[in-house]
Amino acid sequence: MSTERPSRRSRSAIITFLALSLAAPLAPLPAEEEDLPPWLADRGRGVQTSLFGTYIRRGELLFYPFYEYVKNTSDEYTPSELGAVGQQEFLGTSVEHEYLLFLAYGISDRLAVELEGALYADVALDKDPLDMSGVPDRIEESGLGEVEAQLRWRWREESVRRPELFGFFEVVFPFQERKLLLGAQDWEAALGLGAIRGYSWGTLAARMSVAYEAAESQVELGEYAVEYLKKASARWRFVATVEGEDDEVSLVGEAQWAFRRNAFFKFNSGFGLTEKAPDFAPEIGVMITFGSGRPQVGFP
Repeated sequence: MSTERPSRRSRSAIITFLALSLAAPLAPLPAEEEDLPPWLADRGRGVQTSLFGTYIRRGELLFYPFYEYVKNTSDEYTPSELGAVGQQEFLGTSVEHEYLLFLAYGISDRLAVELEGALYADVALDKDPLDMSGVPDRIEESGLGEVEAQLRWRWREESVRRPELFGFFEVVFPFQERKLLLGAQDWEAALGLGAIRGYSWGTLAARMSVAYEAAESQVELGEYAVEYLKKASARWRFVATVEGEDDEVSLVGEAQWAFRRNAFFKFNSGFGLTEKAPDFAPEIGVMITFGSGRPQVGFP
């Protein structure tokens, strides 16, 4: 069976997931909308989460089950990372299927917490043909994937003359110490800063971080990104993001469709802009919101 196609169980899970989501009736959106300053028209008053174009308000709970597929024909590795001898870098081909759950809660107008985990993942790596080490021709693993938590906080709200400033702290848990490809084998952490500015033509957000990996005992530049968000109507929002880490840079496009008062679909896909970035990484899921202190009117 080709690793580029989901297993029969994976395909059944995807079909069931989509069928249950689409079975929900399309409730009409109320006509009234919150009175917002123009710079908040695309995103509302919420704190930015780690998800593309997604914000959370005080007292709100976000529940987001989603599926992600990642193919990388230049997946960098060294034999020593895979249990063999050798420090030379090679480029293998990997394919991964992940079923993930994202949860977030808005503690206040300035503070939010997140938890995200790949509840089930399967990944296969075909080694580089130039690799003559003892690495097997193919390595396959499945089970619990990466699990991480974040603390997000707003330092300063946006005003007419100045942008919003925010920060975040991320920790990745070493739940897969005996795995080679899945999850994290040791503790990882990141600390980041960002800024957001709303305009009549859309909202720009930029962020960068420094990362620490316990396995390497070193601090280095982490993930960085520039994001554009535009609310086209009460039912539709669009996001375009350039994000990267080290020499892996991708372009991600996303569409969000509010089909209920408190739920919307997220469709996105990443495309590699550099050699070592994943070639293709589509994602689909349903975001459901609970209790924000007021009814959600499509996209705020």
